[in-house]
Amino acid sequence: MRSKKILTFVFAIILCLGCFTGCSRKNDAADIHVFYYTYSDPYISTVRAALDRELDAAGISYQDHDGNNNQTTQTEQVQTAITKGAKMIVVNIVTTGSDDAATGIVNLAKNAGIPVIFFNREVSDGIVQSYDKCAFIGTDAKEAGYLQGDMVGDYVVKNYNAVDLNGDGKISYVLFMGEKGNNEAIYRTQYSVENANKKLEAAGKPKLVFYDSANKDGYLLDRDGKWSAQAANEYMTTILASYNSQNKNMVELIICNNDGMAEGAISALSSAGYNTGSEGSVTVPVFGVDATSAAVSLIGANKMAGTIKQDADGMAKAIMKTVDNGINSRGILDGMTDYNIDDNVSKVRISYSVYLGEEK
Repeated sequence: MRSKKILTFVFAIILCLGCFTGCSRKNDAADIHVFYYTYSDPYISTVRAALDRELDAAGISYQDHDGNNNQTTQTEQVQTAITKGAKMIVVNIVTTGSDDAATGIVNLAKNAGIPVIFFNREVSDGIVQSYDKCAFIGTDAKEAGYLQGDMVGDYVVKNYNAVDLNGDGKISYVLFMGEKGNNEAIYRTQYSVENANKKLEAAGKPKLVFYDSANKDGYLLDRDGKWSAQAANEYMTTILASYNSQNKNMVELIICNNDGMAEGAISALSSAGYNTGSEGSVTVPVFGVDATSAAVSLIGANKMAGTIKQDADGMAKAIMKTVDNGINSRGILDGMTDYNIDDNVSKVRISYSVYLGEEK
């Protein structure tokens, strides 16, 4: 009798394993490939972790790819994945300055008859409209610039005398742009200053003044196009050698188009004795975009003034919905009624929000 019970128990386990294996085979057939422009971007790393969790929870087989900020590398990765039978591709494209790379990737997906989702780094409406199994998931590039400018303006108006370190009645600033030709960088650069100046003018204060009068652009560019902490750190270290408290021309405000560059700037400031977080130390307000965990910690430590939250979890969840639609042969945006979607083009928008810390 006991032997019979044991055999029944073993048989039940085999049945369960068979079901599990069958489900795994079904999910393996989905074969999702996700292509990131670079793993080294702090915000993209957060999206990757969130999307991996979503895919793991759904039991979907997937593979991540690091483009290492090289479009040729990424395009070759896409070609290889499709040749090996990818059922769907999700692309955080490297090159955003022209449609050429995105067009090539869409054509590869179209020829294979598989869905393609672009995310975070925006492609043109024409690219998305060229294929009925294509969509883009990201933010409204202008929104971050608007919010960043309002955040900076509100802070400076409220704390004008404290920000005006040399007491000359005007605020000098540095702006780290990031990548030339990228829409997010362009709009953040434009509106962060424009909207801040609107706030200042409404309060009867002078406009912000770029620290280097010889620089007519009004921003500093990461020459490698990587939005990197290292580039911002090197720039800031050089700036502080000439523009400092001792010379009474200290830079008084730093605007960064992502939190990685804000980290780099703060590291240089801290090395020079500023933004240490200790009571009584001189703190230059530094603003960023993304609300990475590092930026949140810096804000909590009073080393950074604020950031604009780009919702990595929200973006991952939206991508996951399109993946679910794609592997189940539904319309690519089916059931996404809770999202803001552009008119006449399959572009899903994830909203930004201001983050000033838990108690600010």
